[in-house]
Amino acid sequence: MYHHPIHDFQYRNGELYCEGVRVSSIAKKVGTPCYIYSHKTLVEHFRKIKAAFQELDPLICFSMKSNSNLAVLWALVKEGAGLDIVSGGELKKARLVKADPQKIAYASVGKTDAEIVEAIRAGILLFNVESVPELRNIDRIARKLKKKVRVAIRINPDIAAPTHEKIRTGSLKNKFGIDLRTARKIFLDRGSYKGLVINGVHIHIGSQITRGEPFVMAIEKALAFIDELESDGVKIKYFDIGGGLGIVYKDEVPQTAKDFAKKLLPLMRGRQFTLLMEPGRFIAGNAGIFVTTKLYLKDNGVKKFMIVDAGMNDMVRPSLYGAYHEIIPVKKTAAKKITCDVVGPICESSDVFAHDRKVVNVKDGAFLALLSAGAYGYAMASNYNVRCRPAEVMVKGSRWAVVQQRETFKDLVRGAGIPLFLK
Repeated sequence: MYHHPIHDFQYRNGELYCEGVRVSSIAKKVGTPCYIYSHKTLVEHFRKIKAAFQELDPLICFSMKSNSNLAVLWALVKEGAGLDIVSGGELKKARLVKADPQKIAYASVGKTDAEIVEAIRAGILLFNVESVPELRNIDRIARKLKKKVRVAIRINPDIAAPTHEKIRTGSLKNKFGIDLRTARKIFLDRGSYKGLVINGVHIHIGSQITRGEPFVMAIEKALAFIDELESDGVKIKYFDIGGGLGIVYKDEVPQTAKDFAKKLLPLMRGRQFTLLMEPGRFIAGNAGIFVTTKLYLKDNGVKKFMIVDAGMNDMVRPSLYGAYHEIIPVKKTAAKKITCDVVGPICESSDVFAHDRKVVNVKDGAFLALLSAGAYGYAMASNYNVRCRPAEVMVKGSRWAVVQQRETFKDLVRGAGIPLFLK
């Protein structure tokens, strides 16, 4: 029996449904590969965090890097979410969905002058700053624009979070954040940055972390740092604890929002700062599935390969991180499970969705769903092998709509040309 903590993707009479809609009927109309999102799951996960932390009334900024689909953002902004952005493009999308600029936090290691100017003009809440040169640059631009700009310093607590090394960000071996000694110097010297109000502390130790302890350690370290600053007369107005809450992909037992809050609330009660949080995967991960079609089964005498029409360009997590996504048939069938690799058409050995996995051997042409695909799925898709990125669909109750058209070849060659000197 298939068990998964996704509430709004369920079998009914042998058919996989997203809320009130048959997944197969969407896949037939839209084609595969495609991403399908459940509005209910998305919104409920946001509400869970909001409810768990309500006594601190945090500003919950959805991490746009995990899923920047306009319909997804619109649904969350309508619920009162802020946005955590990392690029000028994300800022433009945030403005398209009418996000309140005073609920936008801007992180990322390499902000360009043009991006900084645009964000200052948009009136965002604050920049999360990653280095001294970046701080000086924002100060220079703010003074040029005759603005006072709010800044939080991203400190690196030097904690190795128990997660995949490529999504671990809280150790000094990574490019993120500022060591505590340098950060303290910045705060004590804050008066020399005439264009800035340096009154926030930011941490983010990594992604897909399923236990509370690393967060507790990092937050305790950051709070001790804040106490030290306040005893030096530095007033901290914003404390941004980042994101990173894990979800279930396979057999993880992640903490619920309530469990997480139980560990963190006692640390932060009675504090004067505004708490910021940046969940992405926790909100969007289990709100989406990725649907593909089985093309055929190849057996080379040593191994079986189930070949599907989706590739690592459409969904790169398994290739990049060795990430696990449950693979289930969209229509239940009497077919037996076989042990095989589930692979796509891309010319790379790493184009694999599952290694030596027991998968139902559905008929050629049948649909399969990869679960927990709502975060870092479409957001990381590419056009490798001149492939068009998939369609995205949003379901609410019994209604659904394409919220991102499948790309066409015309989209791929827009702006391309052969110069005269080659002719």
